[in-house]
Amino acid sequence: MALPSGLDSPSHDDPLVPYAAMRAQQTLFDVRNGVGAPVSGYDELFDAAGQIRTDWQELAECVTDRGRAGLDRLRAVVRDLVDNDGITYSGSGDESGMPGPWQLDALPLIVSAADWNRVEAGLVQRSRLLDAVLTDLYGERRLITGGVLPPQLLFAHQGYVRAAQNIEIPGRHQLFLHGCDISRAGSGEFVVNADWTQAPSGAGYALADRRVIAHAIPDLYEQIGPQPASPWAQALRLALVDAAPESAEEPTVVVLSPGIHSETAFDQAYLAGVLGVPLVESADLVVRDGKLWMRSMGTLKRVDVVLRRVDAAYADPLDLRADSRLGVVGLVEVLRRGAVTVVNTLGSGVLESPGVMRFLPALAEALLGETPLLPTVPMYWGGIDVERSHLLTHLSSLLIRPVAGGEPIVGPDLSARSREALAARIAATPWQWVGQELPEFSSAPADYLPGGLSLSPVGMRLFTVSQRSGYAPMIGGLGYLLAPGSAAYDLNSLAAKDVWVRTPARVTAETVVVPPPEDALPAPITASPTHEISSPRVLSDLFWIGRYAERAEHTARLLTVTRERYHEFRRRQAMDGSQCVPVLLAALGDITGTDTGAGDHHEMVATAPTTLWSLTADRHRPGSLAQSVERLGSAARAVRDQMSNDTWMLLSTLERTLLHAGDSPPESQSEGETFLSSTNTVALAGLLALSGVIAESMVHDVGWTMLDIGKRIERAQVLTALLRATLTTARPPEAEQTVIESTLSVCESLVIYRRRNPGTISVAGVAELVLFDAENPRSLVFQLDRLRAHLKSLPGSSGSSRPERLVEEIAMRLRRVEPDDLDDVAADGSREELDELLSGLHTALRDLSNLITATHLALPGDMQPLWGPHERRVVPA
Repeated sequence: MALPSGLDSPSHDDPLVPYAAMRAQQTLFDVRNGVGAPVSGYDELFDAAGQIRTDWQELAECVTDRGRAGLDRLRAVVRDLVDNDGITYSGSGDESGMPGPWQLDALPLIVSAADWNRVEAGLVQRSRLLDAVLTDLYGERRLITGGVLPPQLLFAHQGYVRAAQNIEIPGRHQLFLHGCDISRAGSGEFVVNADWTQAPSGAGYALADRRVIAHAIPDLYEQIGPQPASPWAQALRLALVDAAPESAEEPTVVVLSPGIHSETAFDQAYLAGVLGVPLVESADLVVRDGKLWMRSMGTLKRVDVVLRRVDAAYADPLDLRADSRLGVVGLVEVLRRGAVTVVNTLGSGVLESPGVMRFLPALAEALLGETPLLPTVPMYWGGIDVERSHLLTHLSSLLIRPVAGGEPIVGPDLSARSREALAARIAATPWQWVGQELPEFSSAPADYLPGGLSLSPVGMRLFTVSQRSGYAPMIGGLGYLLAPGSAAYDLNSLAAKDVWVRTPARVTAETVVVPPPEDALPAPITASPTHEISSPRVLSDLFWIGRYAERAEHTARLLTVTRERYHEFRRRQAMDGSQCVPVLLAALGDITGTDTGAGDHHEMVATAPTTLWSLTADRHRPGSLAQSVERLGSAARAVRDQMSNDTWMLLSTLERTLLHAGDSPPESQSEGETFLSSTNTVALAGLLALSGVIAESMVHDVGWTMLDIGKRIERAQVLTALLRATLTTARPPEAEQTVIESTLSVCESLVIYRRRNPGTISVAGVAELVLFDAENPRSLVFQLDRLRAHLKSLPGSSGSSRPERLVEEIAMRLRRVEPDDLDDVAADGSREELDELLSGLHTALRDLSNLITATHLALPGDMQPLWGPHERRVVPA
């Protein structure tokens, strides 16, 4: 085999920078073994003479020009862009279950055009081969009956799905998506380490990584001009539409996700957003009349194609795993009828079997009459005597994989006793084991950790998608830095890398745009039939986004005002105005439902610093600002495909600000005060910006309507709770004034109140503005008007639904009240009529929320027949 071009010695005319010369200028490329496995293979950056390879020259110059300080800034920019785009990975989260930030190296992995041509040819061939294997294994099984593939390697693997036998998806290929992990061996040859065919993950991350790195280093991106990866997403979308059953005129495509707690939830949601199709979970889908449907505001919408990210075994609790809560009951039967297409098809995970991988060269010869262009890491099956002998002899230097599937065993990590035990297991059931040579990795420059560049081991995950004419590869893919030590042998990684494939020189020299012939143009895609579909689950998450965002904003305002009043009066507690401090602290307790020391004013004031800290930063305390922001983020991630990119920039800022502080204040009082002041300011600014983005950037469809319904209900509820906690007890004039002004500040209505009521303070005036003024967007009447309009606009609204009637009843109750009557004070100092009104309104609003949840957001609990109304399954006696 010819050596890769990267190994060729450069000509003397090439302006290469010697390694030693670069080190003399900048001590940047310090080779360290602290990141990843030991570097001892092919060097992507330097050739054998210590010179920088031609394809890496621009990157080396960019690094040298930036210097250490510039690289530190670049790393910070990448980290901020990842946060701002909300790119997360649950595998890097904390013990709370919150996903952690995606780890992305700032420097791309560069692949020459010549190398990529060889990789692409081998990758496409491998996809064709695996497709042929999959077609045979669930069809005629000539590979089994002809003795090419031992049957136990098929039937023993956990990825084999017996129920999928003879289920075929439309089109020429049964393997729809293929993920392939490759690395470069010491010889410079690319080798396959693993295939991913169950539900390949990472394509969404690859597309998101390109967006981040292109924004972080636009000068280098423009200079190198890597081939774009985005056309692959269009190819995927067209392939999904093309995979629909023939009966589908305007196919509806969905991405089926295990849910927000999946490790790769971002990957699934981002891909759904790029494709422009709904991201759904099992609760959103139902089988009726032998077809698959998606729930949408009390109606059902037909689903034609499902891009599956749920493992096949969990896809249908009726025919597969009965304990699954991730699948759809009856999905297998719908597949058998050909009424829906699921890709990757059920049972495709068997292609990930190490046993199948061992026999791929023979399978290629039998099915294609070809030799694999991309070799597989050498493997040894215990079912063959010679290979079993080699496996047992070299246990300490192999990766041992169970044929049935499961975690591999890293031979170098085994103790002598463990090796003996494993050897005995292999000798007892040799066919159940495959030994694999340890993967080799090339090294490339990385700037993932502070302290200087390193040459770290790297690999790539590449992707293809089926087309009518073959398979379309993503140009580039998901690069990664390998984890330290033996964890690298199982392809565990520390961080991702964007993969830049260079454009061939003949293309960059002269670009000629030739319009394709008319018959080569893809058929136009009509408007998506899913653009107005919102399942009860999605609407529920949007409803709670509205509620949590409003709750967090109100809490931030109340905390800010309470802290200001505390500092104003903490050394002047003898003044009547100081009574506002315990009143506001009690209001915090009432609204959040937690104990703030109510009843003992001295205790409340004494513990105010701890209370204010806890209600700001302790995400475990119910009703705290941090908890509201945490739940806001969680709800938003559950419907990521519904939210704009700007949303994540604001949410990430809020989460960075609030979710990483301790549960208790620091010992330094000044440090704690500085934190609370800056945190409340940043949080309130972020929440106001988020409100603006939602109002101005989201399409005002049924999803936005439900979000705004949640916002209006929450604003109305916290308003009635706040007024009841602060205004239903009469106080001395100075105390009354400070309490009322504080309340108006929390309601963002103090300025307009002073303009309308110069020099006067009265509860009646407050009620007129924040309860009855239909022009004040903070008033209760305004919220009711918006709720009335929103409920009327919902699909299926009759004008007299239970939620609509309840809103009218609340509004009628308000219309019967005179504001002046609310200022009346009883003998015991209470404003009874105001208290009764606010209590009744608060209860009615809570009932309204529950009613909307029950009528619009709840999933139906009744069981329906899976088959058509005139069909019954015949069960043999």
